[in-house]
Amino acid sequence: MAQHRIAVVVLDDFATLDLGIPGQVFWAARDAAGRHLYEVVTCTVGGRPVRTEAGYTIVPDHGLDVLDSADTVLIPGVHGGTPLTEGTISGDLREALRGRPRVMSICTGAFVLAAAGLLDGRPATTHWMWANRFRRLFPEVPLDPDVLFVDDGDVLTSAGVAAGLDLCLHVIRRDHGSAIANAAARRCVMPPWREGGQAQFIDRPLPDPGGTSTAATRAWMLGNLEAGFDLDALAAHARMSVRTFTRRFREETGVSPARWLAGQRVEHARHLLETTDLPVDQVAAQAGFGSAVSLRQHLHTAVGVSPLAYRQTFKR
Repeated sequence: MAQHRIAVVVLDDFATLDLGIPGQVFWAARDAAGRHLYEVVTCTVGGRPVRTEAGYTIVPDHGLDVLDSADTVLIPGVHGGTPLTEGTISGDLREALRGRPRVMSICTGAFVLAAAGLLDGRPATTHWMWANRFRRLFPEVPLDPDVLFVDDGDVLTSAGVAAGLDLCLHVIRRDHGSAIANAAARRCVMPPWREGGQAQFIDRPLPDPGGTSTAATRAWMLGNLEAGFDLDALAAHARMSVRTFTRRFREETGVSPARWLAGQRVEHARHLLETTDLPVDQVAAQAGFGSAVSLRQHLHTAVGVSPLAYRQTFKR
């Protein structure tokens, strides 16, 4: 299998961690024989060095001509400059980005895609702190600043920093299935999956460090997805009142217990559909949905297809 080439386009004042994410996460994706599935190359306009506000400069190996051989183009976030302040980019970059098979952005990299006209009329996201400015500069883009990432087929955008990790893992899962994505996550020592529609952590206070975390209860839920849960039982397991447990759970995960559990069940069902030949009703039972009808409804809400269609598309 030929390696999928990802070209990372870096601009001045780039976000340092954003630049490192694709090289690390996609590098970790390997097939059963241990072969790398992706090649990540870095380029700039004119192949020139670019600076970062962290006090150093990088020298890329390529100019924008490498985009002609790229299967995916990725734009890391930027801290300042004209994409954020004026919503414009150079004509050379605009032309180079058009017509690519797949484009992605991390954080404020969405400003670059929007300035290239690639997000007009398409759902997108960016870091919540920059959402108002994004809307002023690009009113034609239906922005959703409350999610971790948006997959619109050949155009994908993500929120700040850590959401870029989620997006890269999502792309690996979409390209090669959950087993390879989960293995890549383990190599990077990161959670294998967070739902793209999960809320960004927007200006929320951290939980009281002296209080009890809900982590043990979440682990209990993950180990017993086929079981039935109610808030009383979950709160009792965490040794909290229902009110305190619900508040603490949302502070720590960004979503309610019910939504978090449904997301984990959907993920487990997807894994079973991709990696086993179990009948759909058994997949539903093992994932905790109880019936194939319930699984079908939840999966369709999450990814827009039925269990059988999902299996036919993603089973490896």
